[in-house]
Amino acid sequence: MALSPKLVLALCLLGLSLRLGDAYSTPQEYVAIHNAIRAQYGVGPVTWNQTLADYAQNYANSKYATCEMKHSGGPYGENLLEAYETTSAELTVKFWASESKFYDYNANKCVGGECGHFRAVVWRDTKQIGCAMLKCQNNWVFVICSYYPGGNNPALRPY
Repeated sequence: MALSPKLVLALCLLGLSLRLGDAYSTPQEYVAIHNAIRAQYGVGPVTWNQTLADYAQNYANSKYATCEMKHSGGPYGENLLEAYETTSAELTVKFWASESKFYDYNANKCVGGECGHFRAVVWRDTKQIGCAMLKCQNNWVFVICSYYPGGNNPALRPY
């Protein structure tokens, strides 16, 4: 019994979509997890900005060959993450937010570890985000979220 070409194509597309689904998230997923975490700190919600997402995607694309973890130096606030083979919006943003344990609100500084990613996620003045993921040539996944307006001024409290 031969398989129809349409069935073979459908199975191939299903396999591809499942594989891509391992590493790529929707704008709604990024917004939802950011807003869930921000709400825990009494910070207002963010919305998706396609210009920020395009900026993030262009920067991620430039990392295809090496997946080098280096900030873009661009005009927006920014968080980066690298993961081997797969991640998701939820895992990524929760990882950044896990730095909250190192943030001392009263002293307004990081204690015992890094907390800048957390501060960017909950920065009170940020209203828009745009994020992108790219699976690099070496099978690492490069994630970037751009924030507007950027903030994370160490002299100010994030919330």
